[in-house]
Amino acid sequence: MCGIVGYVGHQKAEGILLDSLRRLEYRGYDSAGIATLSLENNLYQTEIRRAAGKLENLKVFVKKNPCPGNIGIGHTRWATHGKPTEKNAHPHQSNPITLVHNGIIENHLQLREQLLSQGLVLKSDTDTEIVAHLISAEKKNNHADFITATRAAVQQIKGAFALAILDENEPDIIICVKQSCPLIIGIGLGENFIASDFTAILPYTNQFIILEEGDMAVVKKDSILISNFYGIEQKRPIKFLDWSPSVAEKNGFAHFMLKEIFEQPVAITDTLRGRLSFAENRVVLDGVHLDKLKYINRICIVACGSSFHAGMIAKYQIEDLAKLPVELDLASEFRYRPVLVDAQTLVIGISQSGETADTLAALRHAQSKDALLLSICNTLESSIPRLCQHSAGTLYTRAGPEISVASTKAFITQIVVLQLLGLGLAQQRDQITEDNLTRQMNALLQLPTAVETVLQQDSHIQKIAQHFVSATDMLFLGRGALYPIALEGALKMKELSYVHAEGYAAGEMKHGAIALIDEQMPVIVLATRGHVYEKLVSNLEEVKTRGGRIIGILDENDDTLKSRCEFSIPIPIVTKSILAAVATVPLQLLAYHLANAKGLDVDQPRNLAKSVTVE
Repeated sequence: MCGIVGYVGHQKAEGILLDSLRRLEYRGYDSAGIATLSLENNLYQTEIRRAAGKLENLKVFVKKNPCPGNIGIGHTRWATHGKPTEKNAHPHQSNPITLVHNGIIENHLQLREQLLSQGLVLKSDTDTEIVAHLISAEKKNNHADFITATRAAVQQIKGAFALAILDENEPDIIICVKQSCPLIIGIGLGENFIASDFTAILPYTNQFIILEEGDMAVVKKDSILISNFYGIEQKRPIKFLDWSPSVAEKNGFAHFMLKEIFEQPVAITDTLRGRLSFAENRVVLDGVHLDKLKYINRICIVACGSSFHAGMIAKYQIEDLAKLPVELDLASEFRYRPVLVDAQTLVIGISQSGETADTLAALRHAQSKDALLLSICNTLESSIPRLCQHSAGTLYTRAGPEISVASTKAFITQIVVLQLLGLGLAQQRDQITEDNLTRQMNALLQLPTAVETVLQQDSHIQKIAQHFVSATDMLFLGRGALYPIALEGALKMKELSYVHAEGYAAGEMKHGAIALIDEQMPVIVLATRGHVYEKLVSNLEEVKTRGGRIIGILDENDDTLKSRCEFSIPIPIVTKSILAAVATVPLQLLAYHLANAKGLDVDQPRNLAKSVTVE
């Protein structure tokens, strides 16, 4: 949930740490801090600078109070234990030990009582400070060196943790530890980097080592030694990432979110590239072990948030195409109940980051029941794809880094790869004709252009948003595969504008939601033509009769419904298979422009973080 960085090398650490934290601020922005080791009078001392609130507050503080040294660690926080105050900001220190932490120490209360009973005075309300004291105590009481003390301490803690640790007495190394939270090491020339995410250090290197569960790395400027918590050396391969650093910059857009909305045509194209073989008339599912899926008889999808909505759309697509029953579960619920899956069940985990704690735990739960595992993910070599690599594999979305907390291009590319999966399973099961497969593939090729057409209405949607700045409640209605898009539209509105918004299947409106409709209620209706078009027209009339303010997402030539709406947003007429992806774009823009008109922080909504790596 939080973001951590580290640097050891020949450059000044301060600037690199702050620059890297800027790229990680989407992971948490309640507070931030850095620590460096500097040499004074032939002794190394720790320089710590912390500030509550956004990273900019820390930058101002550091400018007035520089943090010298060529080795350091940094942190941007999403609060779990302890309020978002300066005293609870990281780094935390105990004598010569200073560290930053991402995750949750589950047994921190027990360890806290143990330390308090020994007369220790704690300076913060965090679970993190406990770890610093444990390492310091091991050094003092057992005369252990830095590495041995760290090993002993991490064997005492339970939970999810990624740590980067400094010791004044060994000023040329950073120790980093990974357990159930992402952590990577960037390799430079005479310098090395540590981060929670590739994007933080892409401007400095494109060579990375991805730490695995139970890894502890001793990082110096010219060497990296990895072992497990018990000192047994581990070999980890070096990965090369071909992302350009510019993908993590705004490139002239006011916010990352708007940039990422406009990147969706390219992201879709990249996701489709090499996966549609017209010469052989087949879908190519690279990374998926299709031979292992021959005998599955059902599918279960587990996900959270926007990824769950993508899974809902996939249920419609896969059942229609492959004739396989698909169940859907919130990962946070699936993991805590006795699930009925077996070796003939394919469990699909969907996660942009590949580190979503509940989804990862749900997949492990399914694995314990012998189910096949497949992941839909955007982040290479993250925890969820690594879990699935020896099972059914992974389909990567290729959306590139998504910085804004609210998911846009990651969501739409999830829809695309799940459609590809449905087609691939239909091929394998002989459930689709050659002609239909060709039509479906051609439709996917048309999707980037259709999205481009919607994006051309950005200024029109911005003007509509201005009319609803004072709205406190909204209703989103859709049917069929547009029902999940109604849910997604409501989620975006809640996340960004803090408006109470609900998504409903339009046919359910009369079963309760209609009581909310009055002259003040904006109702966004996804009302494109299809086999339930007449019923949607009736739903729209019911809203209009009760005074609801209707915003219609309509086919571009639908003048009949346009006349019944206060505002309308036309979208291109496309085939049913890509309609959900096209219809989501105007809702993204509407939520963005409404939040921006209210003067809210679009990229970093309050209380939210990009990657939920703790429960």
